[in-house]
Amino acid sequence: MYDTIIAGARWFDGTGAASAVRDIGLRDGRVAAISATPLDAAGCPRVIDAAGQWVLPGFVDIHTHYDVEVLLNPGVPESVRHGVTTILLGSCSLSTVHVDPETAGDLFGRVEAIPRGHVIDAVAEHRTWNSAHEYAEALAARPLGPNVAAFLGHSDIRAAGMGLDRATRREVRPDAAELEVMRARLIEALDAGFVGMSSQQLLFDKLDGHTCRSRTLPSTYATSAERSLLNTVLRGRGRALQGGPDVARPQSLVAMALSSVGLWRDPLKVSLLSAADIKAIPGVATLFPVVARAINALGGDFRWQHLPVPFEVYADGIDLVVFEEFGSGAAALHLADQVDERRELLRSESYRRAFRKDYDKKYGPRVWHRDFFDAEIVACPRESVVGKTFGAVGVERGVHPVDAFLDLVVEYGTEVRWRTTISNHRPRVLDKLAADPGVQLGFSDAGAHLRNMAFYNYPLRFLRRVRDAERAGRPFLSAERAVHRLTGELADWYGLDAGRLRVGDRADLVVLDPERLDDSLDAYAEAPAACYDGLSRMVNRNDDTVTAVFVGGTYVFGAGTAAPELGSVRTGEFLRTG
Repeated sequence: MYDTIIAGARWFDGTGAASAVRDIGLRDGRVAAISATPLDAAGCPRVIDAAGQWVLPGFVDIHTHYDVEVLLNPGVPESVRHGVTTILLGSCSLSTVHVDPETAGDLFGRVEAIPRGHVIDAVAEHRTWNSAHEYAEALAARPLGPNVAAFLGHSDIRAAGMGLDRATRREVRPDAAELEVMRARLIEALDAGFVGMSSQQLLFDKLDGHTCRSRTLPSTYATSAERSLLNTVLRGRGRALQGGPDVARPQSLVAMALSSVGLWRDPLKVSLLSAADIKAIPGVATLFPVVARAINALGGDFRWQHLPVPFEVYADGIDLVVFEEFGSGAAALHLADQVDERRELLRSESYRRAFRKDYDKKYGPRVWHRDFFDAEIVACPRESVVGKTFGAVGVERGVHPVDAFLDLVVEYGTEVRWRTTISNHRPRVLDKLAADPGVQLGFSDAGAHLRNMAFYNYPLRFLRRVRDAERAGRPFLSAERAVHRLTGELADWYGLDAGRLRVGDRADLVVLDPERLDDSLDAYAEAPAACYDGLSRMVNRNDDTVTAVFVGGTYVFGAGTAAPELGSVRTGEFLRTG
């Protein structure tokens, strides 16, 4: 009767309802039975004894940058291996629906730290579409591992409609015809089932390439009238705006948040980046829930996106996006020649004076705390500095921390690898944010910043914190509610057929061992990314925690090993909202 039976697991349905020990029967890609008594296993080709384990809907990752990788490696194993069965593309105003390959390379290469040449080649080789409908059909035809849903990127339609050069000049405004093209392309994407549009106003995200290098993303040049035109389309269709306000300009945050308010009209679904406990401005964490409550009390439908784990980043030399937020850091990253020209710049005393000035300016909105005493060296040809902070090296040498950092980068370049935690370092603050109804759990940035961060398993790490808090007698969420927050709640808000595990639902699910929700989830690992010519990518490798992952009723991963079907047989679908 069944293709698969998962026997004796603690079952979570993704609605927040009470969990219970059940047998789950899968048939033809759907959940066919959920039974308190053992199911008849006669003729069933796969029976998993899951006694003592949990079975729950596959996780929904609402913020990824897999737009390029899904073309090259549609199995997307780094997320699937941790139980993510639905991913959303098109974040931060970036998508590959309308732009040409070169422009896609300029948009994704530096902002998301994905090798520009690979972006260009991937889009050039695989692009068979000229519209959002055709894009959706092209993805649906690929051997997708997880399900895929998509935002349309504002920078995508702006650059494609105006040309990248005109779209990134302050003195240039789109004419009526160009605005109508953007509007029409957004409408067409929504007709194709896209979840909405993403837009970005953050000014330290910079373009790659040569012609427009170091300009900010095209969406940052849009006027309020242009944004209002596109938001009106989203509002009328009940679709979502994913926004990234500029941390240095609070007015951009206020404007994007208030756009959600309905009053005399329907509210606009708005999800903004990002609710975080930022080291540089610790008091701001208390404001995120307050803002969400205020906007929603006024009739909005507003959420913050939140990464519910410490935001730890790694860097090779000076190659880290947070340096883009101040002038001297951006000047170094502006240089296309990352060896000779950059080394010459970093040696310059005038440059170092500017860097020290930027570093010592401790006040004002920022992402990076600018503290080299909180930046540990994890690899360097000079082994005597490994395990020390740049600040400590500066004390030993009698120099400013900035000079200690720049001296090592001048000498060893990207062979100096270091790490720091930018935000989300206080567990109790994270607990409050994660339990707040104005906050969505997501913002993994999966598929981007390949050498800088790895949050592919954040749902597992979050469930560990929930379980540990319950065991310690200080619960902040029930396990059922935590699963709901990672699955059904997100799918419902974005209008997707995902995140539930009931009879008739899609058989997208994960089986995990709750006793292996342990410290292995935090372990650092690297693995070569074959689709990027073996570039060593930061990954997660906690392979004993997830024992089985199913997408569309097909077993695709378990115990650290991908099934042959992953990436070769289409198990996921292009999910259309509504």
